[in-house]
Amino acid sequence: MRNIIGQIVDFVTEHNRITLLVMLVLTGAVVAGVPQLDTGSQAGASEDQFDHLDRVQASQYIENTYASTSQRQQNRTIQPVYVWDEDGNTLSKASLLDGLRYQKEILAEEDVQAALHDDGVRGIENLVAKRAAGDANATLGEQITALDETSPEQVERLVKQVLAENPRAQRFLPSDHGDTPSSTDRRTFVAFDTGDGVDEQTRENASATLYNTAEEDSNTFVLNADASEQAQQRFFQEMVELVVPIALLVILSILVFAYRDLVDVIVGMTGVVLSVLWMFGLLGWLGVAAGIVSIVPVVLISGLSIDFGFHIFNRYREQRGPEEGIREPMNRGVRLVTTALILVTVTAAIGFLANLTNPLPMIRNLGVSITLGVVSALVIFTTVVPALKLSLDGLLERVGLDRRQAALGHGSYLQPVLEASATLAQRAAPVVLVLAVVVGGLGGLAWTELDQESFQGSDGEVAEWKQQIPGPVGWEPIEVTEQSQHVEQVYQPASAESAFKSRILIEDDVTSDTTLEDIDDGVATVADEGLLVTQSSTSAERSPLTAMKTVAAENERFAAVLEEHDTNGDGIPDENLETVYDAFYAADSATAEQVIERTDGEYRSMLVTLSLTTDFTEVKSTAPTLEEAAETMEGDDQRAATLAGAVGVNDAFLDEVVGGILLTMVVALVAVIVTLMGVFRAMHGSATLGAVVSVPITLVVALVIGGMYLLEIPLTILTALLMSLAVGLGVDYNIHVGDRFADELDAGATQMEALYAAVTGTGGALLGSTLTSAGAFATIALVPHPQLQSFGSIVVVALLTSFVVSLVVLPSVLVLWSRYTDGIQSVTAEPEPIPQD
Repeated sequence: MRNIIGQIVDFVTEHNRITLLVMLVLTGAVVAGVPQLDTGSQAGASEDQFDHLDRVQASQYIENTYASTSQRQQNRTIQPVYVWDEDGNTLSKASLLDGLRYQKEILAEEDVQAALHDDGVRGIENLVAKRAAGDANATLGEQITALDETSPEQVERLVKQVLAENPRAQRFLPSDHGDTPSSTDRRTFVAFDTGDGVDEQTRENASATLYNTAEEDSNTFVLNADASEQAQQRFFQEMVELVVPIALLVILSILVFAYRDLVDVIVGMTGVVLSVLWMFGLLGWLGVAAGIVSIVPVVLISGLSIDFGFHIFNRYREQRGPEEGIREPMNRGVRLVTTALILVTVTAAIGFLANLTNPLPMIRNLGVSITLGVVSALVIFTTVVPALKLSLDGLLERVGLDRRQAALGHGSYLQPVLEASATLAQRAAPVVLVLAVVVGGLGGLAWTELDQESFQGSDGEVAEWKQQIPGPVGWEPIEVTEQSQHVEQVYQPASAESAFKSRILIEDDVTSDTTLEDIDDGVATVADEGLLVTQSSTSAERSPLTAMKTVAAENERFAAVLEEHDTNGDGIPDENLETVYDAFYAADSATAEQVIERTDGEYRSMLVTLSLTTDFTEVKSTAPTLEEAAETMEGDDQRAATLAGAVGVNDAFLDEVVGGILLTMVVALVAVIVTLMGVFRAMHGSATLGAVVSVPITLVVALVIGGMYLLEIPLTILTALLMSLAVGLGVDYNIHVGDRFADELDAGATQMEALYAAVTGTGGALLGSTLTSAGAFATIALVPHPQLQSFGSIVVVALLTSFVVSLVVLPSVLVLWSRYTDGIQSVTAEPEPIPQD
């Protein structure tokens, strides 16, 4: 392998212009794949990969058994239009008239008319205006005329009458409004038909009309897909304008400080850009979706590319003697560094590709993306970067400019600091190792204490200082986010139909006498926690019991059956339930089959659907209550009750993903250790050295977990992914130090000479890489979104802990390894000494 590497390096350093020409053509071919890149979202998971979960199986059963019957219900979706006047009264005559005119404007559009459900448009302004017109069937035009001719004082009296006499009017107002004739908030419901008679494009156009019309009034807004898209565009615009310039400034500032040479900065950044372009080009050619989280591989590959550049330039500077030209030291430097870069690429790929076992396409694609990016960086920084560096340095030296530069880590200030880690290892290696094990153990224990969330939602708050930054880089609060937060605070869902739902599938002995009572007790458990929608025209509970009561209200014969089989007078049948179900099917089979499954005359299952006041961000806090409700519905183990629907499936899904990430990390660690043992045995004659270099990676992972605990970063799908990527980040630094140590020993240096060379030469490059990458990722803290802040924080912690472990813990482990083993058994016939400054 060394011979192949040597031949490639010889060609690059001897024929740098040809290399650049060949790589330019190859880059063109690779980058041609970028236009073919699939940028669609790949966040969803294949159902087949989760069908072993009870809750997924229950959801599939519900879909197969009850979906066709539920389709017979009214097909509609409700889009609320909100009015929020913080300093005014949305129940005033002027505001109610504005609401009616808004309705008139949207109803004038053909798409809205075509998409509208029979329920139409309804708001408290309609109730008040019809009362003013004295006609419950008044048209919209008549309502506007009547309200316009009514005095403000009369309108106030009408509002009081509507609120006192029509309980349904409260659903248009905040949850705790009461009966006062003034309010800072109200909402209007627009019902769209979701049946086969209306195509999706028409509904989308109608929804867009609601949004665009609302934009004309500063107090009116709609929280639909158009609003979300506008908010997302604004968010990314703010992020690009604020974060990207600062991140680039941080990177360039550190690179200028570290390289102290503008040419090296330009060459290094060229390599970074080409690596990212190659990654996207390869993704395009291979048909791998980049997805909505493509920013993750971009920033990670940028960081790894900068790291590769530091090692190439630093080793070249170390190798160049006072009287030497540029080709020979570049050849030696690239030869020595390439071994470590290949190891980093291979082991990082193992860590990243281990995510192919993950059920999420998004995570699998990220693993492939980052692996392709690392491979691209290896190719670019062992060909283009050395060749470009040689070409530019040669040109500049021919015009009389000296291109010799001191390597980072050999300065009068930095070198003593780096050497201190080697001195510490020499004097107190056992103590360092014991402390590392203790700290790592504490970090690992924090895993069980991490909070779990589906994702971290933004609260919409923006720090005052970010808003005070002059434009265009100042960050302004996103209006849609503020509006969404406000709606969540003052309203419950528009209706039970549009609320977040959970389903419980009940199977086995569903005809036992206590079945309906147990179901009622289970629903009460959820209601007692305040999780059920209460302000709605329809019930938040749909169960066999509620369906029976609905039918009984219109069917006296069935009502008599319910009463006959209710022995304790609590309104719930509790004997001979099979007869009750038979009567239910006889009275209204269409309603009965929506909540009770009857196959071949046998009652096999029941379905309970609950409309909740929660959402995806509160899955982990809501699931325990719903699980308790399901257990209550099981009775004394007479039947099985399985939590399904959004809450149950997402809770199980998150547990599965987190558990999968943990398994992925273990598999990746084992694979990395085995790989490094094999490579170090082949290249340096010592498998144990490979194990020594790789084992500290477990400490990096443990420290990252501890950092997440201290920073209160929860486990989400994205942060769990980053935990597995910590393996790929952590192995990088250790390999560079371990490989340099082995190279120095192979060249004849003593144990401490090799260690000092590794921590000063390679350690200097690692310091520059850490400062650059960590500084860039730290700028993500400027983004007022907790998910992205968590992402940046985890990567920064991983980078810093990797650096500390490689320069504090690993040297001590290497010293102990040298003391208790035979050391390096050279596999090179005639090792050449490495020239030093």
